[in-house]
Amino acid sequence: MKKAVHFGAGNIGRGFIGALFSKSGYHVTFVDIAEEIINLLNEQGEYKVNLAAENGSSEKISSVSGLNNMTQESQVIEAIGEAEYLTTAIGPNILPRIAPLIAKGIAERVKKTDDKLYIIACENQISATDLLKGYILENLDEETAGKLEGRVFFFNSAVDRIVPIQNNQGSLDVLVEPYYEWVVEAPTDIPAVEGMKIVPDLAPFIERKLFTVNTGHAVIAYLGYLAGKETIDEALKDEAVYKQAEATLKETGAYLVKEYGLDAEEHAQYIKKIIGRFQNGFLNDGVTRVGRSPIRKLGPNDRLVRPAEQAMKAGLPFENLAKAIAAALHFDFQGDEEAVKIQEMLKEHGPLYVLKEVSGLEEDNLIAKEAARQYEQMKK
Repeated sequence: MKKAVHFGAGNIGRGFIGALFSKSGYHVTFVDIAEEIINLLNEQGEYKVNLAAENGSSEKISSVSGLNNMTQESQVIEAIGEAEYLTTAIGPNILPRIAPLIAKGIAERVKKTDDKLYIIACENQISATDLLKGYILENLDEETAGKLEGRVFFFNSAVDRIVPIQNNQGSLDVLVEPYYEWVVEAPTDIPAVEGMKIVPDLAPFIERKLFTVNTGHAVIAYLGYLAGKETIDEALKDEAVYKQAEATLKETGAYLVKEYGLDAEEHAQYIKKIIGRFQNGFLNDGVTRVGRSPIRKLGPNDRLVRPAEQAMKAGLPFENLAKAIAAALHFDFQGDEEAVKIQEMLKEHGPLYVLKEVSGLEEDNLIAKEAARQYEQMKK
């Protein structure tokens, strides 16, 4: 049987990428530090993926197992040696932590076989696989690194599926939205995986996704939080939130159409479809889940600041994106460490300082000035 190793046994890993490999005839070894999930995977060897829809169906995912990368290092190395694919859905910040173990697995593998290994980081991060590759190479000696050519391949990807936080303690079953997209920049002759779309150039897909799905989700979350809403679908029932999300995505859309030559009407329909996905009440997706980690989401290459800068450089409007940035600065949810840290910085130094430190925007930057102005206006 074909084998795949997937780092990240959480809801996204099980409900999306791991499930697609299982459906494609692979045995999937999930690697994680969550002992309870690892044990359940080994005891049960299967779980259900449930679709969040009115007549939601369930799909059984089988031929799965688990390994704990903290306590079963030798077994993980062995699994990497036998796999055809190695994927991740673990969070971009965790990639440097798992890279040393992956490097050990690759080092042992290339001693024994010329079989090809395909590595894809399935993260909400531009060029995540390139980042992972860099971390892996840092942990390989020069001789071993030289053996990767023609044996180990690294492909960037864009992933899109909403998997809400859910109370599934004691169960491997996971709830996901029906829609998904997995686009990989790779040659067409790599082994087929159900649901994987191969493209020659990922940039239009990943920016379209990041600046529509991720940007839209964040805007709704932060404005919904300010409006006292609990969930994303509830926030969108507020006309002001809906119109603001729509206006923000028109700004990102104008940039995408200009930069990549997208059909304006088709992209407008894509925006409408994305907002429709967010209105799915069966997901019960909390605004605090979607808005979590605001320091990361306000980063210079992430979903709010990057499209605003790209729009400004292209001579396009960015005022609604600046308002979204301002709303993110008001995200003071006490259950989020990053939100607490931002609030402390704001209290001591103000919004322009925070945007310089977190977003890389100088104080005289037009986006920073507009976001700071709207931040102060929101306080009134």
